[in-house]
Amino acid sequence: MNWLLPEYLADALPAEAAAIERRRRAVLDLFRVHGYELVMPPLIEYLDSLLTGSGQDLRLRTFKLVDQLSGRTLGVRADITPQVARIDAHLLNRQGVARLCYCDSVLHTLPASISASREPIQIGAELYGHAGHEADLEIIRLMAAALAAAEAPASRIDLGHVGIFRALAGAAGLDAGAVDAALSLLQTKDTPGLESFCAGLAEPYRAAFLRLPAFYGGVEVLDRAARELPPLPAIDAALATLRALAAAMPDLPLSFDLSDLRGYHYHNGVVFAAYHPACAGAVALGGRYDGAGRDFGRARPATGYSMDLRIVAQLSPAAADAGAVLAPHAGGDAALAAAIAALRAEGEVVVEQLPGQTPPEGPRCDRRLALGDGRWRVEAIET
Repeated sequence: MNWLLPEYLADALPAEAAAIERRRRAVLDLFRVHGYELVMPPLIEYLDSLLTGSGQDLRLRTFKLVDQLSGRTLGVRADITPQVARIDAHLLNRQGVARLCYCDSVLHTLPASISASREPIQIGAELYGHAGHEADLEIIRLMAAALAAAEAPASRIDLGHVGIFRALAGAAGLDAGAVDAALSLLQTKDTPGLESFCAGLAEPYRAAFLRLPAFYGGVEVLDRAARELPPLPAIDAALATLRALAAAMPDLPLSFDLSDLRGYHYHNGVVFAAYHPACAGAVALGGRYDGAGRDFGRARPATGYSMDLRIVAQLSPAAADAGAVLAPHAGGDAALAAAIAALRAEGEVVVEQLPGQTPPEGPRCDRRLALGDGRWRVEAIET
């Protein structure tokens, strides 16, 4: 059965492809008017370049192959963000703030969830060169605006800060293995497992780790965390940043989750996730990853976000069918060709009926070009 595709891969048929393309144009136009410049990295690169600064998760998600020209190992990108960091650090080499955006397919060895594609269409924006929370504010607002432009507005945007966990882990003296174990328990909200893990930790760190999953909700969570967590400078700074972001975005549906540590090995500051009521998981993810470009010769402050256009298009309402105009084949009829060209210039879909062709089965034709009184006119097709 040569027509079967591998699991978790699918063709986008006309209606879905049109929905994805409408959202792509809307979001990229939004990025453009906010000053974000479009870049198009290659689909494959040398593996060590693709995995620069990333964690083991990205390594496991990346398809690998051997380059027949160089003999080196190549990777098919599983995430465009490292490529954009390379472009900022090595090719553009700008000294000030750089705003870059992208949209293209990525490939995953395994689907992120049972309903996900192994070929997401990743669209996102990255801001380089500013370490202050104002850059995070811009990116979070841009993420919310992009989801609205794609007709899938966020019902909730969770904010967190990996600096809180890092400070606790450092003060408690956790080694790399213990850090990974704690991250897994916190991500799954495994309270019994976390209690067992924390049994050997000294106070106040044992109590602090146990409280982290409960720091979820509105802005009041930040005040409670300030009272109940150890008074470490890094924790105080992280909470201050989250408060500043909350104060600057009273119009957005913000909430806080101090144990959401996705991308912990990649992010090192504010992290955020947007949710939609019709989707079980996050529809957009982002955060700060300062130091981007270090392995390319130039470390830069960085923050950004991305989302999968395939998922976003599925959440968006179907577009109204504007209908199309059915026209006879123009052939050598200059007047008919001019009438068709004028309609298309106005944005109308015009389908020429080829000689011997039955009415087309593609776009729904609810009007037709008809000749009357020596002129071509659009008239309704009687059903």
